[in-house]
Amino acid sequence: MTLFAELEARGLVHQVTDHEVPLARALEQPQVVYAGFDPSASSLHVGNLVPLLGLVRFQRAGHRPIVLAGGATGLIGDPSGKNEERNLLDRERLAHNLACIKEQLKKFLEFSGSRAATLVDNLDWTGSLPVLDFLRDVGKHFTINAMLRKDSVQNRIEREGSGISFTEFTYSLLQANDFLVLARQHGCTIQVGGSDQWGNITAGIDLVRRVLAKHVYGLTFPLLMNTDGSKFGKTAKGAVFLDKAMTSPFAFRQFWFQTADLDVVARLKTFTFLPLEEIAALERTVQAKSDNNAAQKRLAHVMTAMVHGEAEAERVEKAVGVFFGGGDLRDIPAEYLADAFEGAPRVTVSRARLEGEGLAWLDLVVEAVYGGGEKRGQAKRDIATDKSMSLNGTKRTDPADKITTKDLIHGRYLVVRKGKAGTVLVEVV
Repeated sequence: MTLFAELEARGLVHQVTDHEVPLARALEQPQVVYAGFDPSASSLHVGNLVPLLGLVRFQRAGHRPIVLAGGATGLIGDPSGKNEERNLLDRERLAHNLACIKEQLKKFLEFSGSRAATLVDNLDWTGSLPVLDFLRDVGKHFTINAMLRKDSVQNRIEREGSGISFTEFTYSLLQANDFLVLARQHGCTIQVGGSDQWGNITAGIDLVRRVLAKHVYGLTFPLLMNTDGSKFGKTAKGAVFLDKAMTSPFAFRQFWFQTADLDVVARLKTFTFLPLEEIAALERTVQAKSDNNAAQKRLAHVMTAMVHGEAEAERVEKAVGVFFGGGDLRDIPAEYLADAFEGAPRVTVSRARLEGEGLAWLDLVVEAVYGGGEKRGQAKRDIATDKSMSLNGTKRTDPADKITTKDLIHGRYLVVRKGKAGTVLVEVV
């Protein structure tokens, strides 16, 4: 299967520019392809994986990728897909974000060999570019009429109370100039990105054609949404990041595992390099409901291993097995524990109350499960008669039992459960 045919089979072709020689045919020869990433945070998020893994697919097919870190465009802010003006980053924060993201990018692509990837920063050629030179050499090739017709601009102009600043209005010119520079200096012929980048990509194609009299191509990947209409890559905590300090590997794994049946096959095609035959087999299990979440489990493991390494993925799977299989909660690594109980009620207890003789089991249950002393009698009866009342996975039936610092998980947590659903995470402070 050719690269373009595989991209189509995986649902990764949304829009493509064609000339006398279609992109599918052009890809029969080695090409130079680029995608840009703006450093709006100190880590890439799962949405960035679509264009990044797109570059990986191109590289594996024999093409040479360029990864552009937007040191210049990051100072401006891309209006595409945004309902309001971004808060501009200061240069110090931007430099920090860029350094972090550059290290992440290096994990996915090969930077040696005949098809070695190149990492560039558009601040290198834009930071010292005089504004008059930019207006004369780039701006003269664009009409206000054409720029106003771009969806990213129209959406903001038509939104009541919004509008768009001149700063963000000129963003597409900066990105177009990036394509021109890369075409001139690196022989770049293809730009890829999300479908919200179509206007910026075509602006670059027009600029290269006008200045260099050269045909170049653009390809966009579909913007991902969940079938319930929610934005892909967002959780109650916000974006799902690739940096383990911002999204733990446990939470990262759970994000993928919680993919709906209606979405999981498309996610397997989009994000993994699993053979299409294997994905088709997993699709049959989803349709037949014959294997309990087999597709989700495969997706979660593959993605966690891809981003955090196989050893970390195995560590997460072990923790998941303990959490859902009724094992010793102390076997869940400390950095995963809070994420494992995401969504469960949380209360805090002073460490001093657990020192010495400790805190009565009844008192802890009253505070954690029943919310106060008004139901103290009910709590006492439930402890004595309800065999499902447990601390850290162990049944406790004596209201007078003392809970001390020795009971703490990782020196910080207690897990109180009433039945299977009534779980409370107690953090000792």
